[in-house]
Amino acid sequence: MPTRLVVVLTAALVAVGCGVTADPASAPAVHVTPAPSLADGAGGVGRAGTADATETARNAVVAENARAGDPRWRVRDLGAAHEIEGFADRVSVLPGERFRLYVSTTARRYTARAFRMGWYGGAGARQVWESAGLPGTRQAPPRTVAATRTVTAAHWRPGPEVDTSGWPEGSYLIRLDAATGGRRYVPLTVRSASTRGRLVVVNAVTTWQAYNDWGGRSLYHGPGGFADRSRAVSFDRPYDTSGARLFLDMERDAVELAERDGLPLAYVTDLELDRDPRVLDGARGLVSLGHDEYWSAPMRRTVEAARDHGTNIAFLGANAVYWRIRFAATPLGPGRLVICHKDAAEDTWTVLWRESGKPESSLTGPMYDCFPSESAYVVHRPGNWIFKGTGVRRGTVFPGMAGVETDRVGAGAPRPMEVLSVSPVACGGRSTVAHSAYYTVPSGAAVFSSGTMRWVCAMRGARCGHGVTGRAGVFVRKATRNLLRVFAAGPAGRSHPARDNLESLGLAGPAPR
Repeated sequence: MPTRLVVVLTAALVAVGCGVTADPASAPAVHVTPAPSLADGAGGVGRAGTADATETARNAVVAENARAGDPRWRVRDLGAAHEIEGFADRVSVLPGERFRLYVSTTARRYTARAFRMGWYGGAGARQVWESAGLPGTRQAPPRTVAATRTVTAAHWRPGPEVDTSGWPEGSYLIRLDAATGGRRYVPLTVRSASTRGRLVVVNAVTTWQAYNDWGGRSLYHGPGGFADRSRAVSFDRPYDTSGARLFLDMERDAVELAERDGLPLAYVTDLELDRDPRVLDGARGLVSLGHDEYWSAPMRRTVEAARDHGTNIAFLGANAVYWRIRFAATPLGPGRLVICHKDAAEDTWTVLWRESGKPESSLTGPMYDCFPSESAYVVHRPGNWIFKGTGVRRGTVFPGMAGVETDRVGAGAPRPMEVLSVSPVACGGRSTVAHSAYYTVPSGAAVFSSGTMRWVCAMRGARCGHGVTGRAGVFVRKATRNLLRVFAAGPAGRSHPARDNLESLGLAGPAPR
């Protein structure tokens, strides 16, 4: 996203078992509400062969989504400002690990409930845990670290500690319910101990935090505008609005689709990609969701190494791998501070990836080009296997689908590359185009980039807004199913090599032999 332009991302405000313990000196005792036990099926993945790991993971996803869901997970009423809000002291945990909630509320009591996001027969989530009523506390105002203009709530009094024993891997929303009626979410990822043989879903938490305006500052602005922005943002604070704005708007629909299809899934966040260079060992594919903009150097090395060893990559958004970041510790733990100055005069490291001599396109294929875009998506390569069964032809148009940010293929793009859509875009008075594209590499891995930030949103059809239609929803869901099923089966380039067409589009010379 451009440095001085902030995308207004309309949040979708639509969105039992473990024990809870608390430090007696700092948090109340909590009553445990038992929940049904989890069907075991994920154990031993690291030791099993890849085929066994894949089947085990697939069976676990199918069994989990056959359980009864709870459509009441959605937040309908945020209540008054600061009526209730909170954050967790861990971005992700392994199943069975504990995390601590930090909660501020104007209500005398509140309840916390954990929902795992998935299909569940259309309910969209399953409740896995519920606390008893907890005493509410209005916490101190946020503090700002002057040197980096970082907003933090690390000084808040800690709340209950939650044990995730029995929670399946996945994307979670912890819903905080004030007794006075207001509700907010706290996102959490229960990550996978192994990704071998699986399709890896990445929750883009660094981008969530970059746009988080809680406390009046983000990486985009502060009270005094762009110059007053944060140079580093902390996970030690709640998220703004519903508490899960970017997850709900940019990620949830793709998670639901993948779970509905019973794919062999694993879950991680950006932090695992940064911390563990072997986190993707043996993974069949990686799925970057609707907006995945902020990447550290270790994140990028980990993903590129996986691609070069046969792991497929799907970018279901636009403007990915755009800003280069680094992590630092906060009082609550390592890696909880995301640093991005966006000014080489202040810090030569945390600048655009393309300014570092390594443009995002060497990984993503297309590269960021336009904001704001409000344009139609136009199919160019209807015979590509990703579009099989969608009924599209060359020139089929889907209104509103190319936006609000878009990518295009430029010079130096990986080859062979097959451009799948060519969408004329009006970009603030400049005429340009947006591209979906697909390329393959010698390892057999394939990389798909949708080239539009509305790919995941369009899965909702007309509920996406922006002129997107129900017909677009059918198209995107079918194309995504085709893509993810093949990517989950192994190196897609071996059976589906890219058919380079850049020369015919005037985007490059002949493909190298």
